[in-house]
Amino acid sequence: MNSDEKINEFIEIINNSNNIVFFGGAGVSTESGIPDFRSKDGLYNQKYKYPPETILSHTFFVNNTKEFYEFYKDKLNATTFEPNVTHIKLAKLEEAGKIKAVVTQNIDGLHQKAGSKIVYELHGSIYRNYCTKCKKFYGPDIIFEDGADDIPICSDCGGIIKPDVVLYEEPLNDDVVSGAISAISNAETLIVAGTSLTVYPASGLIRYFRGKNLILINRDETPYDNMASLVIHEPLGKVFDKIII
Repeated sequence: MNSDEKINEFIEIINNSNNIVFFGGAGVSTESGIPDFRSKDGLYNQKYKYPPETILSHTFFVNNTKEFYEFYKDKLNATTFEPNVTHIKLAKLEEAGKIKAVVTQNIDGLHQKAGSKIVYELHGSIYRNYCTKCKKFYGPDIIFEDGADDIPICSDCGGIIKPDVVLYEEPLNDDVVSGAISAISNAETLIVAGTSLTVYPASGLIRYFRGKNLILINRDETPYDNMASLVIHEPLGKVFDKIII
């Protein structure tokens, strides 16, 4: 099949499915202007004093907090970005009763901004931050607003505030993982999009899928292409723009 035929088949599957789960990675947000991590122009191929994998680790956050926040504020502030057509169509599909859950590796909050209600954020969110001592909650302004301190400090106890994002060396949240597994294992159709499926343990979640249609939409090939019932190597916006709700 050519790409147009594949997209038509994708739309037909959507129209005939009423228990769909969407599992997405960084590629879902690139059309909003947010760079992904592992492409040739991605975050991990840019040059810093330390590799991004080192900066975005628990050890680095504890031992080099000021430098962690310099990088975090510079590169991970997604508060000014807007949802793209993929985010918007997914929210509309949920409203129509077709999408039962979104599972995302992204921390940018764009699914919720588009209107999605059931979102399992495997790697946390830039919109949630908490004091490492007293656990008081803070929104994103404590970190990203103009004039924010180099290291955000809790106004109640003076503890250091940490983003509720999963850093390297940190485990995923058990409740989030359990919810994602439940949604995926009960889905009739699983759409996996915008992810290389090389980051564990998140990528291993698709092994829980027991449904009918496994659809992979990604610019490049993935290790799971041969398992899918439909593979589309096209930009997500081009594919989701064709969905009429």
